[in-house]
Amino acid sequence: MANALLSIQILPRTPNGESVIPYVDRAIDVIKASGVPYRVAPLETTMEGELDKLLAVVQEMNAAMAEMGCPSIISQIKVYYVPAGTASMDALLEKYPDGQ
Repeated sequence: MANALLSIQILPRTPNGESVIPYVDRAIDVIKASGVPYRVAPLETTMEGELDKLLAVVQEMNAAMAEMGCPSIISQIKVYYVPAGTASMDALLEKYPDGQ
């Protein structure tokens, strides 16, 4: 049962000033490989799961950026945490079925 939602916007400084898109794509691949439910949005990606697991995914994302040669990475995160309950993207979005 998920107890947290974590949204992340990762902003890697690329080695040669090139586009960040391939780097962001790699970060999303890390999320996919983690197996946690997630939704990609234009400015951030939201994951659903246990808080410790989600924070570990953030750590893996940053490591992947470093492995790609990024000299620095900014990870802006927002956390919705329900210690004794459930956190669900679907529950928070149920009144917006079309995303509007």
